[in-house]
Amino acid sequence: MPAPGTTPRSAPRIKSPALLVAESGADREGHGLKRTMGLFQLMSFGVGAIVGTGIFVGLSDSVAQAGPAVVVSFVLAAITCVFTAFAFAELGGAIPVSGSSYSFAYAGLGESTAFLVGWCLLLEYGVSVSAVAVGWSQYVNELLDSLTGWHLPAVLSAGPGDGGVVNLPAVIVIAMASVLLVRGVRESARATAAMAVLKLVILVLFCAIGFSAFKDGNLTPFSPAGLGGIGAGTTAAFFSYIGFDAITTAGEEAKNPRRDIPVAILVCIGLVTLLYCAVALAAIGAIGGDQVGGRPAALSYVVNVVTGSSAGGAVIAFGAVVAIASVVLAVMYGQTRILMSMSRDGLVPRVFEKVSPRTSTPVAGTLIVAIVFALPAAFASLDSVVNLCTIGTLAIMAVVNIAVIALRRREPGLDRSFRVPLYPVMPVLGVAFCLYLMYETGWTTWLQFAGFLAAGLLVYVGYGRRHSRLATGQAARDDAGAADGAEVTDGAATATRTA
Repeated sequence: MPAPGTTPRSAPRIKSPALLVAESGADREGHGLKRTMGLFQLMSFGVGAIVGTGIFVGLSDSVAQAGPAVVVSFVLAAITCVFTAFAFAELGGAIPVSGSSYSFAYAGLGESTAFLVGWCLLLEYGVSVSAVAVGWSQYVNELLDSLTGWHLPAVLSAGPGDGGVVNLPAVIVIAMASVLLVRGVRESARATAAMAVLKLVILVLFCAIGFSAFKDGNLTPFSPAGLGGIGAGTTAAFFSYIGFDAITTAGEEAKNPRRDIPVAILVCIGLVTLLYCAVALAAIGAIGGDQVGGRPAALSYVVNVVTGSSAGGAVIAFGAVVAIASVVLAVMYGQTRILMSMSRDGLVPRVFEKVSPRTSTPVAGTLIVAIVFALPAAFASLDSVVNLCTIGTLAIMAVVNIAVIALRRREPGLDRSFRVPLYPVMPVLGVAFCLYLMYETGWTTWLQFAGFLAAGLLVYVGYGRRHSRLATGQAARDDAGAADGAEVTDGAATATRTA
């Protein structure tokens, strides 16, 4: 018979929602992280994590694939996100911890799946932050050129793959984000909120300028590449939505996570979808899809053409600099909190779970993440791995939908402040849409993804499985001393609150 708190070899290592909450201390004050984020701060983090490179840089790629029908592509990508947003809203309210989809997978599908989800989050957050930082560097140069006629030389603003030596601005924006994150979540939330409001104002201003020159003829032909173009455009447009799940990583720092996290997720998806469709229509309606598709810094170009001046383009470039910086900040925040949860479980080194008593932030973990993200941003061209980032994110979203179904069956009495409507149709459709967009990434991306997952399995077998606190029973011993009555039963480590 296995020792208390351990799991039999034949059973999956599943951690119950109650144990996850008890170990994190999310229902208690004084557990390390401070509850300082209200609903507005959560929504700002969501907008901050979503709106950035995808619309300021990636719009031209989506238009090149779908033409004016890119609006349909944005809606289809949003529908995929909405299905999964419902799943994140239910699980984020029921399991208000920092681990986000990693913790949801641990509770619903077991430790090995959870580790692979955490491994894929390195793609979603790590690759996207590095790519976003490279995009930030491009807009900094454009802003400098618009204002002063001078820009950084390529040797200091691009990696070796792009004709330079080191991308210094990309490193600087990651360093600035890490400094804010180390100082404290309150300061980070305030900065993110300010940047989110500013970039929304600038995008609304862009829409006003674009619609002032709107011509119906620019929307025809509406779908030059047919359904295939819309499908490819949807996959490209999906990258513009990556990051909304970062809201759930604030589960231990939200004042009222069970109420505010579901609301923040759904409001962000709705707001961003309306904004993206409006921006796309304004851009294409003003100058035509053939002028927008494939053009770098397309939004600045549209404003310059419509106004006949470079001043408007400089304003848009400034908005892009702010927008992309906020994405770096919000996504790095999410990555450090997920690594903290994995570290608590013993699946990654313990350095990531240490919280500074002075700032109530994971200082060491934040600095490590900053260094790791800065290296590829400084020296690599990341265009080739954007599809890999997309397929990894879609796989995570599919797992979260499946976790909703698994937990509904295993934990019917779980306190859910929000429930996925039309269950089980919604999560099943969420999985189906994710699989479709994964298919659209192409077989080369699937091969890369298979290799990435294989590497993750090797890391799990070589380190995570042997150091798992759930397997050794350490989770049960720590919880017994800290959680006022949460106890582990069964070999599957099911916890019940007795207080």
